[in-house]
Amino acid sequence: MAAPAGPPGRMRKHSLTVAGHSTSISLESAFWDALRDHARERGLSVAALVAEIDAERGEANLSSALRVHLLQIFRDKARG
Repeated sequence: MAAPAGPPGRMRKHSLTVAGHSTSISLESAFWDALRDHARERGLSVAALVAEIDAERGEANLSSALRVHLLQIFRDKARG
């Protein structure tokens, strides 16, 4: 089990391998928690989910693309 994330707005940096390349991503703790939860729901690792989002993001910054993706997931769930 992961260590407590701390305050939801606290910025956290993680290193991942995405599409064979190492990268560092900075997101607030709340977004890391949501990303882990969404990956688990889909039966993916966080790195695999990030790779999917990365492949579809176009010119957007990866951290921003992750936030927008998660926002859309929560909006879709709220709509039912």
